Amino acid sequence: MHLKKLSLTNFRSYESLELSFAPGVNTFIGNNGCGKTNIAEALIYLGFLSSHRVSTNTPLIKGGLEQAIIRAEIFSDNRTLAVDLEINANKANRARINQNPTKSQREILGALQVIYFSPEDLDLVRGEPTQRRDFLDKLLITRTPRLAGVISDYDRVVRQRNTLLKTRAPESSLAPWTEQLISLGAQLTAERITLVEKLNPYVTAHYAKLNEVKAASIAYKSSTDGLTTNIESNIATLTAKQEEVAHNESDRGVSLIGPHRDDLHLHLGEFPAKGYASHGESWSMAIALRIGSFTLLRDEGSSPILILDDIFAELDTARRAQLVAITHLAEQTFITAAVESDLPSDLITERFYVTPGKVSREAGVA
Repeated sequence: MHLKKLSLTNFRSYESLELSFAPGVNTFIGNNGCGKTNIAEALIYLGFLSSHRVSTNTPLIKGGLEQAIIRAEIFSDNRTLAVDLEINANKANRARINQNPTKSQREILGALQVIYFSPEDLDLVRGEPTQRRDFLDKLLITRTPRLAGVISDYDRVVRQRNTLLKTRAPESSLAPWTEQLISLGAQLTAERITLVEKLNPYVTAHYAKLNEVKAASIAYKSSTDGLTTNIESNIATLTAKQEEVAHNESDRGVSLIGPHRDDLHLHLGEFPAKGYASHGESWSMAIALRIGSFTLLRDEGSSPILILDDIFAELDTARRAQLVAITHLAEQTFITAAVESDLPSDLITERFYVTPGKVSREAGVA
Protein backbone atom coordinates (compact mmCIF):
# COMPACT_ATOMS: atom_id res chain seq x y z
CA MET A 1 0.00 0.00 0.00
CA HIS A 2 1.16 3.51 -0.76
CA LEU A 3 -0.31 6.98 -1.13
CA LYS A 4 -0.03 8.41 -4.64
CA LYS A 5 -1.71 11.78 -4.18
CA LEU A 6 -3.01 13.91 -1.32
CA SER A 7 -5.20 16.98 -1.67
CA LEU A 8 -6.27 19.21 1.24
CA THR A 9 -8.89 21.95 1.11
CA ASN A 10 -9.34 24.22 4.13
CA PHE A 11 -7.70 21.62 6.35
CA ARG A 12 -5.87 23.21 9.29
CA SER A 13 -3.39 25.75 7.82
CA TYR A 14 -3.91 24.69 4.19
CA GLU A 15 -6.43 26.52 2.05
CA SER A 16 -5.42 24.38 -0.91
CA LEU A 17 -2.64 21.81 -1.16
CA GLU A 18 -1.92 19.07 -3.70
CA LEU A 19 0.98 16.66 -3.37
CA SER A 20 2.17 13.57 -5.23
CA PHE A 21 4.25 10.84 -3.64
CA ALA A 22 6.27 7.81 -4.63
CA PRO A 23 6.81 4.68 -2.53
CA GLY A 24 9.69 4.92 -0.09
CA VAL A 25 10.44 7.62 2.46
CA ASN A 26 8.97 11.12 2.17
CA THR A 27 10.08 13.77 4.65
CA PHE A 28 8.49 17.12 5.47
CA ILE A 29 10.95 19.65 6.88
CA GLY A 30 9.91 22.94 8.43
CA ASN A 31 9.91 25.06 11.55
CA ASN A 32 7.60 24.17 14.40
CA GLY A 33 4.14 25.55 13.77
CA CYS A 34 4.53 25.80 9.99
CA GLY A 35 2.10 22.97 9.23
CA LYS A 36 4.12 19.82 8.62
CA THR A 37 2.30 17.81 11.29
CA ASN A 38 -1.01 18.93 9.74
CA ILE A 39 -0.16 16.76 6.73
CA ALA A 40 0.55 13.76 8.95
CA GLU A 41 -2.68 14.47 10.82
CA ALA A 42 -4.68 14.38 7.58
CA LEU A 43 -3.34 10.90 6.83
CA ILE A 44 -4.05 9.73 10.37
CA TYR A 45 -7.59 11.08 10.09
CA LEU A 46 -8.12 9.08 6.90
CA GLY A 47 -6.82 5.99 8.68
CA PHE A 48 -8.98 6.25 11.81
CA LEU A 49 -11.63 8.96 11.16
CA SER A 50 -10.24 10.78 14.16
CA SER A 51 -7.31 13.05 14.95
CA HIS A 52 -4.43 12.11 17.24
CA ARG A 53 -4.30 15.74 18.44
CA VAL A 54 -7.87 16.93 19.04
CA SER A 55 -11.18 15.28 19.89
CA THR A 56 -13.50 17.43 17.74
CA ASN A 57 -13.59 18.41 14.06
CA THR A 58 -13.74 22.18 14.48
CA PRO A 59 -9.96 22.75 14.96
CA LEU A 60 -9.29 20.80 11.75
CA ILE A 61 -11.24 23.27 9.62
CA LYS A 62 -9.42 26.41 8.53
CA GLY A 63 -10.46 29.82 9.75
CA GLY A 64 -13.89 29.18 11.17
CA LEU A 65 -15.26 27.69 7.93
CA GLU A 66 -17.81 24.89 7.97
CA GLN A 67 -15.98 22.20 6.02
CA ALA A 68 -12.56 20.76 5.18
CA ILE A 69 -11.87 18.16 2.52
CA ILE A 70 -9.21 15.44 2.36
CA ARG A 71 -8.76 13.66 -0.97
CA ALA A 72 -6.36 10.77 -1.49
CA GLU A 73 -5.38 8.34 -4.20
CA ILE A 74 -4.24 5.08 -2.62
CA PHE A 75 -2.56 2.23 -4.47
CA SER A 76 -3.28 -1.15 -2.92
CA ASP A 77 -3.83 -4.69 -4.23
CA ASN A 78 -2.82 -3.62 -7.75
CA ARG A 79 -5.48 -0.94 -8.05
CA THR A 80 -5.89 2.73 -7.25
CA LEU A 81 -8.62 3.82 -4.89
CA ALA A 82 -9.82 7.44 -4.78
CA VAL A 83 -11.12 8.48 -1.36
CA ASP A 84 -12.83 11.80 -0.60
CA LEU A 85 -13.70 12.79 2.96
CA GLU A 86 -15.67 15.90 3.90
CA ILE A 87 -15.03 16.93 7.50
CA ASN A 88 -17.91 19.02 8.76
CA ALA A 89 -18.10 21.26 11.81
CA ASN A 90 -21.82 20.99 12.47
CA LYS A 91 -23.03 17.84 10.75
CA ALA A 92 -21.93 14.31 10.00
CA ASN A 93 -18.91 13.79 7.80
CA ARG A 94 -19.49 12.50 4.27
CA ALA A 95 -17.26 10.21 2.24
CA ARG A 96 -16.93 8.98 -1.33
CA ILE A 97 -15.01 6.06 -2.80
CA ASN A 98 -14.17 6.37 -6.50
CA GLN A 99 -16.67 9.25 -6.66
CA ASN A 100 -19.48 7.08 -5.25
CA PRO A 101 -21.09 8.36 -2.02
CA THR A 102 -20.93 5.97 0.93
CA LYS A 103 -23.75 5.36 3.41
CA SER A 104 -21.33 5.99 6.26
CA GLN A 105 -17.88 7.50 6.52
CA ARG A 106 -16.80 4.26 8.20
CA GLU A 107 -16.88 2.56 4.80
CA ILE A 108 -13.53 4.17 3.97
CA LEU A 109 -11.79 2.58 6.97
CA GLY A 110 -9.13 0.18 5.76
CA ALA A 111 -8.54 2.10 2.53
CA LEU A 112 -5.45 3.66 4.13
CA GLN A 113 -3.80 1.68 6.90
CA VAL A 114 -1.62 3.77 9.18
CA ILE A 115 0.87 3.17 11.98
CA TYR A 116 2.13 6.43 13.48
CA PHE A 117 4.71 7.34 16.09
CA SER A 118 4.97 10.76 17.75
CA PRO A 119 6.48 12.32 20.90
CA GLU A 120 3.07 12.00 22.56
CA ASP A 121 3.58 8.23 22.55
CA LEU A 122 5.42 8.56 25.85
CA ASP A 123 1.89 8.83 27.25
CA LEU A 124 1.38 5.18 26.29
CA VAL A 125 3.89 4.35 29.00
CA ARG A 126 3.48 7.17 31.50
CA GLY A 127 -0.10 8.29 30.93
CA GLU A 128 -3.55 7.16 31.94
CA PRO A 129 -5.33 3.96 30.81
CA THR A 130 -7.42 5.89 28.29
CA GLN A 131 -4.32 6.39 26.10
CA ARG A 132 -3.51 2.69 26.11
CA ARG A 133 -7.13 1.71 25.41
CA ASP A 134 -7.12 4.12 22.46
CA PHE A 135 -3.89 2.54 21.20
CA LEU A 136 -5.46 -0.91 21.26
CA ASP A 137 -8.69 0.21 19.65
CA LYS A 138 -6.94 2.02 16.79
CA LEU A 139 -4.88 -1.09 16.10
CA LEU A 140 -8.05 -3.19 16.18
CA ILE A 141 -9.64 -0.88 13.61
CA THR A 142 -6.56 -1.07 11.39
CA ARG A 143 -6.59 -4.89 11.48
CA THR A 144 -10.37 -5.27 11.27
CA PRO A 145 -12.21 -2.11 10.14
CA ARG A 146 -15.66 -3.50 11.01
CA LEU A 147 -14.73 -3.26 14.70
CA ALA A 148 -14.94 0.53 14.41
CA GLY A 149 -18.70 0.06 14.57
CA VAL A 150 -18.47 -2.08 17.70
CA ILE A 151 -16.19 0.45 19.42
CA SER A 152 -18.37 3.41 18.43
CA ASP A 153 -21.56 1.67 19.51
CA TYR A 154 -20.03 0.64 22.82
CA ASP A 155 -18.91 4.21 23.58
CA ARG A 156 -22.39 5.50 22.76
CA VAL A 157 -24.01 2.91 25.03
CA VAL A 158 -21.73 3.81 27.95
CA ARG A 159 -22.53 7.52 27.56
CA GLN A 160 -26.28 6.91 27.39
CA ARG A 161 -26.26 4.43 30.26
CA ASN A 162 -24.27 6.79 32.45
CA THR A 163 -26.77 9.57 31.71
CA LEU A 164 -29.61 7.31 32.82
CA LEU A 165 -27.74 6.28 35.97
CA LYS A 166 -27.07 9.91 36.89
CA THR A 167 -30.78 10.72 36.56
CA ARG A 168 -31.73 7.60 38.55
CA ALA A 169 -33.84 6.28 35.69
CA PRO A 170 -35.99 3.20 36.44
CA GLU A 171 -34.63 -0.27 35.75
CA SER A 172 -37.03 -0.67 32.84
CA SER A 173 -35.25 2.20 31.05
CA LEU A 174 -31.79 0.98 32.03
CA ALA A 175 -32.21 -2.70 31.09
CA PRO A 176 -31.85 -2.48 27.28
CA TRP A 177 -28.72 -0.36 27.65
CA THR A 178 -27.27 -2.79 30.18
CA GLU A 179 -27.87 -5.64 27.74
CA GLN A 180 -26.04 -3.77 24.99
CA LEU A 181 -23.22 -2.80 27.34
CA ILE A 182 -22.64 -6.45 28.18
CA SER A 183 -23.02 -7.76 24.63
CA LEU A 184 -20.76 -5.17 23.00
CA GLY A 185 -18.36 -5.14 25.94
CA ALA A 186 -17.95 -8.92 25.79
CA GLN A 187 -17.06 -8.72 22.11
CA LEU A 188 -14.67 -5.76 22.45
CA THR A 189 -12.89 -7.35 25.41
CA ALA A 190 -12.44 -10.63 23.52
CA GLU A 191 -10.96 -8.75 20.55
CA ARG A 192 -8.60 -6.74 22.74
CA ILE A 193 -7.36 -9.83 24.59
CA THR A 194 -6.76 -11.64 21.30
CA LEU A 195 -4.85 -8.64 19.95
CA VAL A 196 -2.65 -8.30 23.04
CA GLU A 197 -1.79 -12.00 22.95
CA LYS A 198 -0.70 -11.64 19.30
CA LEU A 199 1.16 -8.36 19.85
CA ASN A 200 3.07 -9.36 23.00
CA PRO A 201 5.88 -11.36 21.34
CA TYR A 202 6.47 -8.57 18.82
CA VAL A 203 6.82 -6.00 21.60
CA THR A 204 9.21 -8.29 23.48
CA ALA A 205 11.36 -8.86 20.39
CA HIS A 206 11.59 -5.22 19.32
CA TYR A 207 12.32 -4.01 22.83
CA ALA A 208 15.20 -6.48 23.02
CA LYS A 209 16.63 -5.12 19.74
CA LEU A 210 17.10 -1.76 21.45
CA ASN A 211 19.80 -3.32 23.63
CA GLU A 212 17.73 -2.99 26.76
CA VAL A 213 18.61 -5.36 29.61
CA LYS A 214 15.13 -6.03 31.01
CA ALA A 215 12.56 -8.11 29.18
CA ALA A 216 9.46 -6.24 28.03
CA SER A 217 5.97 -7.72 27.94
CA ILE A 218 2.38 -6.56 27.72
CA ALA A 219 -0.82 -8.00 29.18
CA TYR A 220 -4.49 -7.09 29.10
CA LYS A 221 -5.91 -6.15 32.48
CA SER A 222 -9.67 -6.23 32.73
CA SER A 223 -11.59 -4.61 35.57
CA THR A 224 -13.64 -7.84 35.68
CA ASP A 225 -11.80 -11.06 36.46
CA GLY A 226 -12.24 -14.13 34.29
CA LEU A 227 -12.75 -12.56 30.87
CA THR A 228 -11.25 -14.40 27.90
CA THR A 229 -11.26 -14.50 24.11
CA ASN A 230 -14.64 -16.31 24.22
CA ILE A 231 -17.52 -13.88 23.72
CA GLU A 232 -20.26 -16.10 25.16
CA SER A 233 -18.23 -16.79 28.27
CA ASN A 234 -17.59 -13.06 28.63
CA ILE A 235 -21.31 -12.30 28.43
CA ALA A 236 -22.01 -14.69 31.29
CA THR A 237 -19.15 -13.28 33.39
CA LEU A 238 -20.11 -9.65 32.78
CA THR A 239 -23.79 -10.37 33.47
CA ALA A 240 -22.94 -11.87 36.86
CA LYS A 241 -20.58 -9.02 37.69
CA GLN A 242 -23.12 -6.37 36.70
CA GLU A 243 -25.65 -7.85 39.09
CA GLU A 244 -23.06 -7.56 41.86
CA VAL A 245 -22.31 -3.88 41.20
CA ALA A 246 -25.82 -2.70 40.22
CA HIS A 247 -26.44 -1.00 43.57
CA ASN A 248 -23.07 0.79 43.50
CA GLU A 249 -23.73 1.94 39.93
CA SER A 250 -26.98 3.56 41.06
CA ASP A 251 -25.23 5.29 43.94
CA ARG A 252 -22.31 6.54 41.88
CA GLY A 253 -24.12 7.25 38.60
CA VAL A 254 -21.55 5.49 36.38
CA SER A 255 -21.15 2.13 34.65
CA LEU A 256 -18.70 0.11 36.74
CA ILE A 257 -18.07 -2.82 34.40
CA GLY A 258 -16.88 -3.08 30.82
CA PRO A 259 -13.82 -2.45 28.66
CA HIS A 260 -14.01 1.32 29.20
CA ARG A 261 -12.50 0.58 32.63
CA ASP A 262 -9.73 -1.77 31.43
CA ASP A 263 -6.03 -1.17 30.86
CA LEU A 264 -3.03 -2.45 28.92
CA HIS A 265 -0.31 -3.33 31.40
CA LEU A 266 3.27 -2.78 30.26
CA HIS A 267 6.00 -4.63 32.14
CA LEU A 268 9.79 -4.44 32.27
CA GLY A 269 10.95 -7.56 33.98
CA GLU A 270 8.78 -8.03 37.06
CA PHE A 271 7.83 -4.37 37.39
CA PRO A 272 5.26 -2.16 35.64
CA ALA A 273 6.81 0.24 33.15
CA LYS A 274 4.68 3.09 34.50
CA GLY A 275 6.46 4.48 37.51
CA TYR A 276 9.55 2.27 37.15
CA ALA A 277 10.85 2.81 33.61
CA SER A 278 13.60 5.36 33.05
CA HIS A 279 13.18 8.01 30.36
CA GLY A 280 15.17 5.90 27.90
CA GLU A 281 13.29 2.73 28.79
CA SER A 282 9.98 4.56 28.31
CA TRP A 283 11.04 5.58 24.81
CA SER A 284 12.11 2.02 24.06
CA MET A 285 8.76 0.66 25.21
CA ALA A 286 6.88 3.21 23.09
CA ILE A 287 9.00 2.31 20.05
CA ALA A 288 8.44 -1.41 20.68
CA LEU A 289 4.67 -0.89 20.83
CA ARG A 290 4.58 0.99 17.53
CA ILE A 291 7.11 -1.09 15.60
CA GLY A 292 5.58 -4.24 17.06
CA SER A 293 2.19 -3.11 15.73
CA PHE A 294 3.68 -2.48 12.30
CA THR A 295 5.41 -5.85 12.05
CA LEU A 296 2.34 -7.70 13.36
CA LEU A 297 0.22 -6.17 10.60
CA ARG A 298 2.91 -6.86 8.03
CA ASP A 299 3.18 -10.52 9.06
CA GLU A 300 -0.60 -10.81 8.77
CA GLY A 301 -0.42 -9.68 5.15
CA SER A 302 -1.11 -5.94 5.48
CA SER A 303 1.12 -3.13 4.25
CA PRO A 304 0.42 -0.05 6.38
CA ILE A 305 2.11 3.25 5.73
CA LEU A 306 4.39 4.41 8.52
CA ILE A 307 4.24 7.96 9.93
CA LEU A 308 7.07 9.23 12.13
CA ASP A 309 5.97 12.65 13.36
CA ASP A 310 8.75 14.88 14.71
CA ILE A 311 10.31 11.98 16.54
CA PHE A 312 13.98 11.74 15.48
CA ALA A 313 15.00 14.83 17.47
CA GLU A 314 13.81 13.06 20.64
CA LEU A 315 15.86 9.88 20.21
CA ASP A 316 19.45 8.76 20.60
CA THR A 317 21.44 7.08 17.84
CA ALA A 318 20.45 3.48 18.69
CA ARG A 319 16.74 4.24 18.78
CA ARG A 320 16.96 6.28 15.58
CA ALA A 321 18.61 3.31 13.91
CA GLN A 322 15.69 1.06 14.82
CA LEU A 323 13.24 3.45 13.21
CA VAL A 324 15.36 3.77 10.07
CA ALA A 325 15.52 -0.03 9.87
CA ILE A 326 11.73 -0.31 9.98
CA THR A 327 11.38 2.20 7.11
CA HIS A 328 13.18 -0.37 4.94
CA LEU A 329 10.30 -2.78 5.58
CA ALA A 330 7.54 -0.24 4.94
CA GLU A 331 6.38 0.34 1.40
CA GLN A 332 5.94 4.00 2.25
CA THR A 333 6.96 6.19 5.18
CA PHE A 334 6.15 9.81 6.01
CA ILE A 335 8.47 11.71 8.35
CA THR A 336 8.27 15.22 9.78
CA ALA A 337 11.28 17.07 11.15
CA ALA A 338 12.04 20.64 12.20
CA VAL A 339 15.50 20.73 10.61
CA GLU A 340 17.40 18.40 8.32
CA SER A 341 20.04 17.79 10.97
CA ASP A 342 17.38 15.94 13.01
CA LEU A 343 17.33 13.22 10.34
CA PRO A 344 19.72 10.25 10.46
CA SER A 345 22.54 10.74 7.95
CA ASP A 346 21.88 7.37 6.30
CA LEU A 347 18.20 8.03 5.67
CA ILE A 348 17.33 7.96 1.98
CA THR A 349 14.30 10.16 1.48
CA GLU A 350 12.40 12.49 -0.81
CA ARG A 351 12.38 15.90 0.86
CA PHE A 352 9.53 18.40 1.03
CA TYR A 353 10.03 21.83 2.60
CA VAL A 354 7.15 23.35 4.51
CA THR A 355 6.39 27.00 5.14
CA PRO A 356 3.05 28.30 6.50
CA GLY A 357 0.33 27.10 4.16
CA LYS A 358 2.73 25.89 1.46
CA VAL A 359 4.91 22.89 0.57
CA SER A 360 7.79 22.86 -1.93
CA ARG A 361 10.36 20.34 -3.11
CA GLU A 362 13.06 23.02 -2.88
CA ALA A 363 14.39 24.56 0.30
CA GLY A 364 13.61 28.23 0.70
CA VAL A 365 10.91 28.28 -2.00
CA ALA A 366 7.67 29.84 -0.80
